[in-house]
Amino acid sequence: MKKILKTTICMIILASMLCANAFAAPSDISAKSAILYCADTGDVLYEKNADKRMLIASVTKIMTAIVVIENCDLNEQVKLKPEWCAIEGSSMYLDYRKSYTVKELLTGLLLVSGNDAATALACHMSGDERSFSAKMNEKAKELGLKNSSFRNPHGLDDPEHYSTARDLAVLASYCMENEQFREIVSSYSAKIKDQTYYNHNKLLVNYDGCIGLKTGYTIAAGRTLVSCAERNGMRLICVTLSAPDDWDDHKKLLDYGFENYKLSAYSGNSFKLELPIASAAEDTAIAIPENELKLLTLNDDVVDVKLEVPRILFAGGVKGEKVGKLKVFVNGELAAEENLVYTENVPVDSSEHLTAWEHLQRLLNEATKPLYIS
Repeated sequence: MKKILKTTICMIILASMLCANAFAAPSDISAKSAILYCADTGDVLYEKNADKRMLIASVTKIMTAIVVIENCDLNEQVKLKPEWCAIEGSSMYLDYRKSYTVKELLTGLLLVSGNDAATALACHMSGDERSFSAKMNEKAKELGLKNSSFRNPHGLDDPEHYSTARDLAVLASYCMENEQFREIVSSYSAKIKDQTYYNHNKLLVNYDGCIGLKTGYTIAAGRTLVSCAERNGMRLICVTLSAPDDWDDHKKLLDYGFENYKLSAYSGNSFKLELPIASAAEDTAIAIPENELKLLTLNDDVVDVKLEVPRILFAGGVKGEKVGKLKVFVNGELAAEENLVYTENVPVDSSEHLTAWEHLQRLLNEATKPLYIS
């Protein structure tokens, strides 16, 4: 009997340890600074020195690219100067005798980390690197990046050129909403003129769901990497700075996020409520969340959705009018809520003939009706 009891206790302890380990973040991350960030909600799933200002090397080019994309026509022709093509470090080997489009330079910038492409784009857009860097810092301020300073478009070491894992995650999340940016960073290869370029981001082929982003390296900064992966409608951003084993770091952190968290989304596309309407031309009307609501939870969290709407609704509502609330509870606690609104006008049945007093009474009844929770 004692043996059975001991065995049972051991099994319970082992099961609890396995359960705990399932939700434990990796403890062997090589990076000096790192973050795992949910692009959909802004939640941080893991962080390590995420606000430490550090050299960032070529992940700088994420900011370079978005500034160019938002300020230039991608089909513009860029006439090169010899000095733009002679910048040190990684290169797409531009030929100053040839003309390239902005998109071609962006491709070389983001796939093979061309410092020549970065310089050419910056000087084409702003005249020189200093003026372009001012645009980069303006964008950083606009995005609320509190610990970032840009002094050049390529990421070559400068003590006044730095960022943090957290700032880079916010920047990457923003950039991945841009279709043109996303198209380039998710490309495995591209042919420009007579040259084929292959993306330096190995995770595109080595990690299921990876859709970008950017590698970087200098001796002083070490290996820097920003990645983005998407599974089951959830998009995660991972950033590591000064990480000797950055590829493994990203796989471990992304696996941790996808294995332990889930995203619940409620929008007009995914959540529609059919409501019975009295005195209307149609028997029912459709209500949807006024704004998309997204919520990140652990896999074993209990998520309940409750709706608050009047017991009886009358015709006369208009498109966009608030009709109730959608409330999401996690483990019994209110976690988020959003207004429910009509998708279309709800006209009164033409056979209904109400006096002004009857209309007023109906409005008063609506205002005093109790809400029900389903």
